[in-house]
Formats: sequence, structure tokens, C-alpha cells
Amino acid sequence: MTTAVSHESYAYKLGNNRLGLWLFIISDSFLFAGLLVARFYLLGGQRPDLNQFLGLIVTGVLLASSFFMNRAETSIAHGDRRQFLVSTFLTMALGLAFLVGVIGFEWRLAPFGPADGAPGAVFYMMTGMHAFHVLTGVLFLLIVLRNGLKGKYSPERHWAVEACANYWHFVDVVWVFFYLALYLIGRVAG
Repeated sequence: MTTAVSHESYAYKLGNNRLGLWLFIISDSFLFAGLLVARFYLLGGQRPDLNQFLGLIVTGVLLASSFFMNRAETSIAHGDRRQFLVSTFLTMALGLAFLVGVIGFEWRLAPFGPADGAPGAVFYMMTGMHAFHVLTGVLFLLIVLRNGLKGKYSPERHWAVEACANYWHFVDVVWVFFYLALYLIGRVAG
């Protein structure tokens, strides 16, 4: 005997929301894949002359943010509201630090501008599009943090936290590929 699931039930909405999020992430993957293809098509075996140390630092910051995002999601799933709030705040702070590192420092230190040929166009488009996604993730985190402070999440009902974590991890994984393509693969264009 099967039980009908109401369209108003949390389980039904959760299933649809998960499907919608994963469809969004898959479609967004095509955008980032296109940017990677453009990078290798336009620059081939060369890479922009970027500050390697700064690239490593911002990558480390973003990877640390992923650790805290995972910790936030796990904490709320186990009913640890305090650790959830602290970890969500730390994720948000590290996301902002990443943005400052890329937009505030790396963009200013790059030896070219967005209009200075293929290296500039590729670098600013890739990092700019990624920065936009990190910014939207930080805003998503702000909403999750605000709702968490109001006590809106429980171990049984924390879909927004799960969605935010999945989005955040997706953006972090994209950066790993971008970091490799922009900072490590190829010889410095000269």
C-alpha cells in the first residue's frame, strides 16, 4: 500500500527544491565550462602573469570557507545552533575576504587591464563572473544567518542551509578549476 504525498508537505517541497537547485547548478556549470574553454582556446599553453602568492592565499581562504560551510550544515543537522551560527558567520567572512583578495588586490596588481588583449579579457571575465557568484553566495549566507538567529532552522527542517551549502561548495569547486587554469597551467605569457 502506497501513501500519497501531499503537494503541501515539507517532504514534497524538499524534493522539488533539491531537484531545482541541482538543475540550476548543472546549468551554471555550462557557463563556467564555457569560460574555461575560452581560456584554453584564447591563451593555449600560456597563462596570465599573476601574483602566485596572492592566488594561493585567496584559494586557501575560499577552501577554508568551504570547511566552515560544511561545519555549519552539519551543526544544524545535529541541533547545534550555536556552532551553526558561528560557522555560517565565518563562512561569510571568509567569502568577503576572498572577494577583497581578488577584486581589491589581484585586479589592481595584474599587469594588464580588461581591454589588454586575450589575457586581460580572460582573467577579468573568469574572476569577475566567479566573484559575482561568491557575492551572491555571501548574500545567501546573510539570509541564512539572519533566519538562523531567528531560530527558523531545526535538525528536521533546514533546507535553506543545505541549499546554501551546496551552492557554496559548487562555487568553491569552480574556483579550484579556475585557479589551476589561471595560475598554474601553462607558461607565463610574455
